[in-house]
Amino acid sequence: MANVFARKPNRTLAGIGLSLAAFWLSGMTLAADTLKDPRPFEAQYRLEVRGWPGATITHRLTNEGNHWLSDMRFSITVARGQEFSRFAVNGDETQALLFNSSYSVLGIGDSYKLNENDIPSLDRQTALFDLSRRAGHENCTESSPCEIEFVDQKGRDEHFQYYVNDTVNNTNANAPETIHVPAGEFEALQVSLIDIEKPDRLLQLHFHPDWPGLILSAVYQKEGNRETQLTLTNFNPGGGMTP
Repeated sequence: MANVFARKPNRTLAGIGLSLAAFWLSGMTLAADTLKDPRPFEAQYRLEVRGWPGATITHRLTNEGNHWLSDMRFSITVARGQEFSRFAVNGDETQALLFNSSYSVLGIGDSYKLNENDIPSLDRQTALFDLSRRAGHENCTESSPCEIEFVDQKGRDEHFQYYVNDTVNNTNANAPETIHVPAGEFEALQVSLIDIEKPDRLLQLHFHPDWPGLILSAVYQKEGNRETQLTLTNFNPGGGMTP
């Protein structure tokens, strides 16, 4: 599996489109307003990776009673992969319960499983939801970024910094902008993540402020060059409503 789009061929292809879901926020000051409650949805993303054929990723967020399930999967001619995570939401807190990841490239692959006791922070699927839910509700800026961490598919700690981009008149980083993607026009908050150990690598994501877990777009750059891009192509919210 890749770490935040960072690695590509052979064993890591299956994780490229999935591992952007890999962030846990720590040490942040939340604003007084309440975080948005999760809502079920199904989305499809177009994944473009330099040097590889394009792929469609299907992403589902589903309520299972006392917990939620976030499931991402894709399949192309030479590879397929899936990640899913079960987590609980209690007010503003998110608790990881179970994480599964599997992939296959040219018929050869592997699978990983983390139970609750194996996840000291959050797994990357749960953390995607948590990050998108908190974005815009804390004081994380480019000049004063927040420290974030998560565990990869093997339970190993990863460390990043994160901030919300200042996109509206250069004055209010927490105000949404409007972006256009193949699925339509949406309000969005842009979040930037930087690998502390590899500062030449940048991941920028657009989240919808009212739909925790939904990715509108994501771009991974290495040394200023775009390596990977993810774009929302279809969105089916629960209840037939539109954001």
